[in-house]
Amino acid sequence: MRKVWFCLLAISLSACMVGPDYRRPEVKSPGAWRFEEKEAQDLANTRWWRQFGDPVLEGLIGEALRENKDVKITAARVEQFVGRAMVTRSALFPQVAAAAVPTRSRVSQYVNPPWTAESGALNPYWAYEPFLSASWQIDLWGQLRRAGEAARADLLATREARQGVILTVVATVASAYTDLLDLDKQLDIAERTVASRADTLKLFKLRFDRGLSSELELRQAESEYQSALATVPLLKKLIGQQENALCVLLGRNPGPIPRGRLFDGLVLPAVPAGLPSELLERRPDIRQAEQNLIAANARIGVAKAQYYPNVTLTGLFGYESTSLSNLFTGPAKMWSYSAPVVAPIFTAGAIAGTVRVAEGVQREMLSRYEQVIQQAFREVEDGLIDQAKSREQLAVQARQVEALKAYDRLARIRYDNGYTSYIEVLDAERSLFAAQLYYAQTQAVLMRALINLYRSMGGGWVVEAESLAYPAPAK
Repeated sequence: MRKVWFCLLAISLSACMVGPDYRRPEVKSPGAWRFEEKEAQDLANTRWWRQFGDPVLEGLIGEALRENKDVKITAARVEQFVGRAMVTRSALFPQVAAAAVPTRSRVSQYVNPPWTAESGALNPYWAYEPFLSASWQIDLWGQLRRAGEAARADLLATREARQGVILTVVATVASAYTDLLDLDKQLDIAERTVASRADTLKLFKLRFDRGLSSELELRQAESEYQSALATVPLLKKLIGQQENALCVLLGRNPGPIPRGRLFDGLVLPAVPAGLPSELLERRPDIRQAEQNLIAANARIGVAKAQYYPNVTLTGLFGYESTSLSNLFTGPAKMWSYSAPVVAPIFTAGAIAGTVRVAEGVQREMLSRYEQVIQQAFREVEDGLIDQAKSREQLAVQARQVEALKAYDRLARIRYDNGYTSYIEVLDAERSLFAAQLYYAQTQAVLMRALINLYRSMGGGWVVEAESLAYPAPAK
């Protein structure tokens, strides 16, 4: 009997599989990036956020990887698909069950004449029936193996989705933190400007009281003071909202966020290096899209296998007796086995429709896979040009700020010596204040561009981050 089972297992596993085998589609990738950075460095497998030189940022990213709710949700989804893959795989093997059925019965003495009081038979009576049952679907056409292939691909796609969430969480936390420090810098600029204009306003009040300046100049100074003062509550509001948003990323209730370095003390991370063709293996979303394509491809075979006969082996072995004393004796033994073969004859197009659905899903996943790759190429190109042109913009704005500082200094000298009105000083102050704020905002844009570049290029750093989110259990 054991040899029979092994032979059937060998037949099942060596049988043909209907449906197409998966082959990775050919992808047309550019040979190099259009806006390639000459000084790019190979940092794809390192924890790039350490380059900022801020231990607080590193701690926040570690906390987010442990506590972020999206990370926890994707971890739970992976466990779900592990279970589904186990369920699907189990169908390849015989299913064995044991049962024990004690039954208390009474039969009608009019319908069954032997069961009479004179015959001495028990009525009501006990019946005992312990048995083993087994069933096994022979996978002659590969339906179960294709289903297992699809389930494994679904599991891998879910794991890639988890890595995609980790990638996004790390980049989002880094961007949110650097934006927070940038808002702190803008607030500092605004508060220093308010303090400077408050001193100017006091001076003009004294000059006005002594008749040395007109009310027009006093009101102009007051207007500029109030204008600068109005930016302070706005920036404080943005800082509070940014802190709350960062807290949610960290998986905690809204509250204050600690700071490490000042914004100007952060070190700009280097531009990561990588070829376009490497994105197929470096980005989790591309790998996820491919696994979805593999699953859809396998389900075509599952659907086509319904055209062929289905063979299921079933068997039962046990004992049945009305007395416990002779339950396991030879006469109480019972057994049966069968091998039903079920083949579709007429389904009114149901199987053809199922195959058509599976093929349509496969074509959809193929197009989605190609779309994700093209989007990945675009995001990297956008990131490269963003950081390059933001650097150029920042250099120009730095020169503008220096020029406006000189303009402000000269305007004050001209005013103090009576060569011009105070309007020229106000114009210089207003232009300098705006330029300083724009410069700080462009600094944040450059930071975000570099962070997004690491996010769009992917790489082994995602695995590094995943090890922080799901550390290996201690032995």
